[in-house]
Amino acid sequence: MRSMWLAEPLSGEMERALRRLERTQGVVAVAVMPDAHLSKQVCVGTVTATADVLIPDAVGGDIGCGMEALRFDVEAEGIDQDRAKQILAKLSDRIPILRHRGNRVPILPAALSEETSGDATIDNLCRRQAALQFGTLGRGNHFVELQRDEDGFLWAMVHSGSRGIGPAIRDRFLRNGTADPGSRIVVLRADEPAGISYLSCAQWARAYARKSRAFMMRQVAEILGELLAAKADESTRIDADHNHVQLEAHREQQLWVHRKGAQSAREGELGIIPGTMGTTSYHVVGRGHVDALTSSSHGAGRAMHRTKARSQISPRQLEKEMREVWFDERFTERLVEEAPSAYKNITRVMRAQKDLVKIVRRLEPILAYKSP
Repeated sequence: MRSMWLAEPLSGEMERALRRLERTQGVVAVAVMPDAHLSKQVCVGTVTATADVLIPDAVGGDIGCGMEALRFDVEAEGIDQDRAKQILAKLSDRIPILRHRGNRVPILPAALSEETSGDATIDNLCRRQAALQFGTLGRGNHFVELQRDEDGFLWAMVHSGSRGIGPAIRDRFLRNGTADPGSRIVVLRADEPAGISYLSCAQWARAYARKSRAFMMRQVAEILGELLAAKADESTRIDADHNHVQLEAHREQQLWVHRKGAQSAREGELGIIPGTMGTTSYHVVGRGHVDALTSSSHGAGRAMHRTKARSQISPRQLEKEMREVWFDERFTERLVEEAPSAYKNITRVMRAQKDLVKIVRRLEPILAYKSP
């Protein structure tokens, strides 16, 4: 059974990818979100429910990737050009893109260091890499953004995931699984050792990603405190991830719900749907739509593949699209693939899912920290 909330018609390639997913053993239902776009094996923006199998590609590599948002007690207009440059410099110093260096490697929270993933290979990787990458942003569409809400107050948003650990987990269990004869998509039996181990590893990566975002948000709060005397309002904190698998009840069935570039939107559940580095983002509350497997989009969704964006969007066009948002202009040429025009229109995406979520807050970007 397939349900769709589309902002634009499906391409032929996406239709074929969805049909391939639907004929994979164990798949009970598929929900397609309005930000859906092509990705290897399973499209981003797809929610897949299975009865007794797990599908690593239906979660993707960046397990636990998500957003955290927090409001501060100052008005956004306090950030001028000089302050923006200072903030960007401090963000670059305290939140590395790839890994920490020297004596600046953080200590992992006890909940992570004392727990294991349950797989010896992944545990060895975590011992080598987890601390080095904890609290680092990552490339691509990951970011720290400062925003202005409708009342003029300052918000921060962090988008990041499990860094190199998530892809390593996916790749390991793709090798341990079985390719479905009809679709060639790799599956794991949920009640067999490989499936049980995958779930344990994915749970660890999800917790790692969530705590890593919280660590980065603390760095943001310290910077804003130093430069703007701003204090965070902890009661406003929202964290929502969009690459995970978990057991959920749907239509009186216990199903494994895989979300790849889609977030949970149960009735009353808070969520975050970013636009692009130059357009509106939204805080939402879920409506619990049954046919959507109580899910919503995780953002605007790419309209152009990165290669196409690099060939069609010029640095000058990016500067024009970002004229009201501070960013590190040293990266202008390389950031063209992240230009707002490389993504779908977020207004259309939100309109397409009006029965999945209710908008509770609109936020406009004023500063974006990211690296291609």
